[in-house]
Amino acid sequence: MTKIIIIGGGAAGYFTAINAKENNPDLEITILEKGNDVLQKVKISGGGRCNVTHACFEPKELVKFYPRGEKELLGPFHKFMTGDTFEWFDDRGVPLKIESDNRVFPEANTSQAIIDCFQKSVDDLGIKVMTNYGVNEVHQKDDKWIITTKKEVFEVDKVVIAAGSSKKVWELCKTLDHSVIEPVPSLFTFNINDKRLVDLLGTSVPNATVNIVGTNLEASGPLLITHWGMSGPAVLKLSAFGARILADKNYQYNVEVNWLSRPTDKVLNVLLNLKKKEPRKTVILKSPFTEISKRLWERFVLFSGISKNQNWADLNSFQLEKLANELTQGIYNANGRTTFKDEFVTAGGIDLKEINFKNFESKKHKNLFFVGEVLNIDAVTGGFNFQNAWTGGYICAQALAETNN
Repeated sequence: MTKIIIIGGGAAGYFTAINAKENNPDLEITILEKGNDVLQKVKISGGGRCNVTHACFEPKELVKFYPRGEKELLGPFHKFMTGDTFEWFDDRGVPLKIESDNRVFPEANTSQAIIDCFQKSVDDLGIKVMTNYGVNEVHQKDDKWIITTKKEVFEVDKVVIAAGSSKKVWELCKTLDHSVIEPVPSLFTFNINDKRLVDLLGTSVPNATVNIVGTNLEASGPLLITHWGMSGPAVLKLSAFGARILADKNYQYNVEVNWLSRPTDKVLNVLLNLKKKEPRKTVILKSPFTEISKRLWERFVLFSGISKNQNWADLNSFQLEKLANELTQGIYNANGRTTFKDEFVTAGGIDLKEINFKNFESKKHKNLFFVGEVLNIDAVTGGFNFQNAWTGGYICAQALAETNN
């Protein structure tokens, strides 16, 4: 009987174990989890509802959401894709639903539906799950793998490392001659202390364009003003794609925001037309752009040197240009970062050049596999990191099920 240890009781570890055992019931599979509880990220993801995947069904489009792993995941996504995730959970009594922003959740609207599905599967299949089993050492002895924990030593045929972005596990991987790209945070909000944003907590725009001054980094999408500065999909996407560049800058940089995602000259034309058409109306009273709230509009007007009582007819060309620039080219100084809610995502992990993405096996050691966030793969927010876990786990499971591997 082929014995397999999976290190890590998270999404990738469980998905790998279940699929491997379903493909080959003769496997003896044990999941080792260092903590008291399993599936912790699944539990808290998506505000406790579990953002299972994202409704993007073309591999070439899906890989664009991965700042690290885009090239490597293209092949795997042709084998197990978003649609396969839907089918997999539906077959096990957990139908999924697509929300308006294309994020995908269980119809039950709770992460417990996913956890219960996984727990039922491991119970039915006879997969052992051992908690409080932190792994201290992994090494090869002849054609076997020796896994040392404080409580027990295991001798197995195959090992899967699915322990997420754990520093201890990465150190373990280095002892196996694997290179680790040092981790830096990804998916974070920008800390911006600026008078233009004070007391505007919760104010948002539907489609802003944000770029990091002096770089090619740019992203568009909803932008949210928070207590700390700026967040929302546009900022989070920028933080993910710029994770290494922003870390190198020690999180001190300037952000340019186009709140309307429109060219400055076109916005200026709108303002000039208002001056002609509504000369007697007070500028501050109403935003001419539906996507800019009244409070945000008031702030931009005042910061453009326009008084509360000025009418459109009173504005000079300098004031109009200043207002157009505030709306489309506002510069904000970012100083530091804040972790995004419950998303603990890092850019870093096992160097992807050392992995065979046809089966997620190490190129350095036979019968050693890596899946999930332990690899130098990460994505923007929206269910993409889980899809990486499902795809890697499924493909790795096929390799584990082959007894002659």
